[in-house]
Amino acid sequence: MNKSRLDPENQPPYLHEPYHSTAKRAPRKPLVFIPHSLSERTGPVFASTPITEADRDLTKQGAGEPIGQRMIVEGQVVDDNGNPLPNTLIEIWQTNAAGRYRHKLDDFKAPLDPNFQGHGRMLTDQNGKYRFLTIKPGAYPWNNHPNAWRPAHIHFSLFGPSFVQRFITQMYFEGDPMLELDPVFQAIPDKAKHRVIADFDIGVTEEKFALGYRYNLVLRGPDATPFEE
Repeated sequence: MNKSRLDPENQPPYLHEPYHSTAKRAPRKPLVFIPHSLSERTGPVFASTPITEADRDLTKQGAGEPIGQRMIVEGQVVDDNGNPLPNTLIEIWQTNAAGRYRHKLDDFKAPLDPNFQGHGRMLTDQNGKYRFLTIKPGAYPWNNHPNAWRPAHIHFSLFGPSFVQRFITQMYFEGDPMLELDPVFQAIPDKAKHRVIADFDIGVTEEKFALGYRYNLVLRGPDATPFEE
């Protein structure tokens, strides 16, 4: 198997019937893999993009403190051999504590938080490590099936040194009762479900300030984090 491809046995299928929108976008014919040319294997260059410390602190996006439980999410990004991946651009986006995205198409009747934009970004350090300060997101309804709710989650997008190296996934929380009812989470093979669940970590937790969670990302190999198509 080409090591640049994800192992399909550890990834959600293109078509998962309970997740209704996959029926609209899943390919109906076998995929044709086209070899990458130089243009796909090089760039983008993030060094010219101003990324500041404030970009990774989602609690400093307004004039005051956002509402909700503060949480720290930190981890390491590695390849299939466990080697750290430095200078990887990580972008995250999420709902506020009430379960609403700051997006014009989100019509969930929940309040917007003027002090929370819900997105952040940073580059991993030389050891492939990252750290965000944010607010624990809320669950929200969606139209997949009657009385459908998405469990609390944070979206992760990672960019490597080339345009074809973008990795998108979702981070969930252990013990969430809605995980068993969520077709997006259930589309992930059982042996890989634990790879998208953040671990509570008292060592990351800061006393009287924020709970801490650890979420490591493996981008290739048999232990790869499930990818969101």
